[in-house]
Amino acid sequence: MSVSYYTPEGLQRLKEELAELKTKGRAEAARQLAEARDKGDLSENAEYDAAKDAQGHLELKISKLEEVVGNARLIDDSNLDPSKALILSKVKLKNLSNNMEVNYTLVAEEEANLAAGRISVKSPIGKGLLGKSVGDIAEITVPAGTIKLEIIEISR
Repeated sequence: MSVSYYTPEGLQRLKEELAELKTKGRAEAARQLAEARDKGDLSENAEYDAAKDAQGHLELKISKLEEVVGNARLIDDSNLDPSKALILSKVKLKNLSNNMEVNYTLVAEEEANLAAGRISVKSPIGKGLLGKSVGDIAEITVPAGTIKLEIIEISR
């Protein structure tokens, strides 16, 4: 798995989720397994099979999250060029087809939340904005076609 960059808050959220899955998640899975086991013959016990499957999915999720946290790096925004759209940049954009203005913050994929104005640097729009400066026009291919976005402002 590749290295991913996170804000301190984003990395903390991942670590908290991992801790919760390891403690409460595993305890709940064990409880469900024990409850299903108490219901009798395991060879014909669908509830037991479902609990085993749920436990397997939980362990897989824990394993993947451990890998993500292990490969996570904190972003030091003091080393980033403030004149370019990079991760953690707040960008004000103007859609040239309808003159609407929008504000986005470029973040890591796991921290993206469109409702909060946080878009992933791995999304089509995020990729199209990376490295651009104020006044640049980014032509971005999205599922609906191609859009042209002018970068009006970049801040941290």
